[in-house]
Amino acid sequence: MIRRRFAAAVLVSWMTAIPGLAIPAVGQAARSLADPDASSIRLAFEVASVKPNRSNEPATSRFPLGSGDGYAPGNRFSARNQPLIVYLRFAYKLGQSDLDELPAWVFEERFDIEARATGNPGKDQMRRMMQSLLADRFKVASHVEPRTQSVFNLELVKAGALGPGLRRHPDDGACGSAAERSRDAIPCDSLGPVPASAAGRGRLEGRNVTMARVAGFLMNPFTGIDRPVLDRTGLSGTFDVSIEWALPPDPGQPPGAAVDEPGPRFADALREQLGLKLTSARGQVGVLAIDHVERPTPD
Repeated sequence: MIRRRFAAAVLVSWMTAIPGLAIPAVGQAARSLADPDASSIRLAFEVASVKPNRSNEPATSRFPLGSGDGYAPGNRFSARNQPLIVYLRFAYKLGQSDLDELPAWVFEERFDIEARATGNPGKDQMRRMMQSLLADRFKVASHVEPRTQSVFNLELVKAGALGPGLRRHPDDGACGSAAERSRDAIPCDSLGPVPASAAGRGRLEGRNVTMARVAGFLMNPFTGIDRPVLDRTGLSGTFDVSIEWALPPDPGQPPGAAVDEPGPRFADALREQLGLKLTSARGQVGVLAIDHVERPTPD
């Protein structure tokens, strides 16, 4: 059983929708974990299996288990030789920080999870189903509480002006021609990292996503943003987003090693490519607190 409570900041303000954590269907507006109506809607897999894995085989999964939207459509969840912390991060869309107070076995012991859902759920619905599975099989108990802390406000550099990498999504909801869709690395209604144009760079793309969802994604090691980001742009509707920047230097690289043209820092790329900026502030965020967790019962 857990000895100390684990808490991790969910990536948005208490009063702002939490992207991806309570989405009833792909493409619909997200609800907050703090919303009683959202938390009362329980999604669950039709069948599921949880088994310990003590082998030395590599960890695998059917689709990326990070906070992005990369996804293999279908009704099956399959992951092998993963520690419980990976499943927790997947289920609640958590980043890499503030995870020190969970028991050691959550990080060390590994499990295979195979599950099947009804219909053709999206990735965010799969996350909701994983929350139910973790509650049933690992006895995970959690709640969301408000907490005031340091945040960044995501704002427009100039009122009414968007950068070249930030465009309003067409009112008809279309995601371009078939040729354009075949070239895109990110599908419609999705947001996440995609291959960059050069080594040493990061690239983030989104299609038909809200600014609240963009803000909520920015706190992660990929961008280097280390605190929650709140949408203060005042922009409504959905947008297509494309931004590329230089990743921090690899500390293992020898001094003087040749590198590709590095490109702009993330803050500069945000300003030049999207017409946005980050401003330090204090704000109230929803904090997910995990109060209890146990090793699973056998199948």
